[in-house]
Amino acid sequence: MFPHHREREQPIFSARAHVFQIDPATKRNWIPASKHAVTVSFFYDANRNVYRIISVGGTKAIINCTITPSMTFTKTSQKFGQWADSRANTVYGLGFATEQQLHQFSEKFKEVKDAARLAREKSQDKELANTALTIAAPQFSQDLSDELQSPPVMCVNGPEDKLFRSQSADITLSSEKERIKKMLSEGSICEMNLEAELFTLQDSNTKLVAALHEANANVEQWKKQLAAYQEETDRLRDQVAELEAHGGQGPSDLLKDELTQSLEELEALLKAKDEEIHILQNKKAEYHEMEQVRDEAIHRLQEMEMRNSELERRIQNTEQNLSNSLEERDRMDTEIQRAIEILDIKIFDLNDLRQSLVKLIDK
Repeated sequence: MFPHHREREQPIFSARAHVFQIDPATKRNWIPASKHAVTVSFFYDANRNVYRIISVGGTKAIINCTITPSMTFTKTSQKFGQWADSRANTVYGLGFATEQQLHQFSEKFKEVKDAARLAREKSQDKELANTALTIAAPQFSQDLSDELQSPPVMCVNGPEDKLFRSQSADITLSSEKERIKKMLSEGSICEMNLEAELFTLQDSNTKLVAALHEANANVEQWKKQLAAYQEETDRLRDQVAELEAHGGQGPSDLLKDELTQSLEELEALLKAKDEEIHILQNKKAEYHEMEQVRDEAIHRLQEMEMRNSELERRIQNTEQNLSNSLEERDRMDTEIQRAIEILDIKIFDLNDLRQSLVKLIDK
């Protein structure tokens, strides 16, 4: 996503694990971010002195986390660990194949966190030194102005105003970049949720298809049995009617009772089969509803991918604008330096002129 950033970053440790993210709704359940185990790597940016954890699944970043000294990696079981990323407003979970892999990743996390802490302390010391220099510089300029009491300092105001506007533009671009990154992160989380929902629907769809095929096969078999039972029922009814017509007694009455009982049992069995067929028809309707829900989820996922592509394009444009602004600022710094050098020459010439005038007055 950020090619020029990735070029200056170097991997320092890698491991394979199943990646999970906490459910943003419940904050309790884990949502799988990958179908299978993926590579999770620690990267170090020497230019910015920053450590990051990055994992890529397919064409998107599953994990893009900058390590801070406040982060803590917690082992929750023999093969599972987790840590919280406040910037992304989520909790990452990693499932390893062995306990040894989890231990190695945990130790590397502690090592990198300590390195990030040292890097922050050095950065703070450097900022303090720069602040001291910044405080001393205006005092030196004020003394020089008081001594000369001349207006050449006004020549530098134009570039200073341009530099201030350039820095303001940089701050605005940085804010826009952070906002777009946040939107992209939220879009990635929504996309992961949609993919998890799609996987669940596909699994349910597969089960329903298998159940529907089995039900269709059973329905054909039951229809044949039902036809046979109906033929048997008709035959028995004919026998009962024939016996009633002959008005038989004794054994014929006993046979009539048996036939009546068999007829009742067959009717009860037919009723049960009708109920089963009705249930299967309802399941078939539910299967069509699940297909409709799956299609809607696929459509939502496609829309989310298009939105992510648009956000990536906007980020690239923002980065290009930021790069142009940095080049403009460097050019302005060069012009300011050149103006300062010219000012120094003018001051030196004024001092020579002043000394010449003093000598002339003394004569």
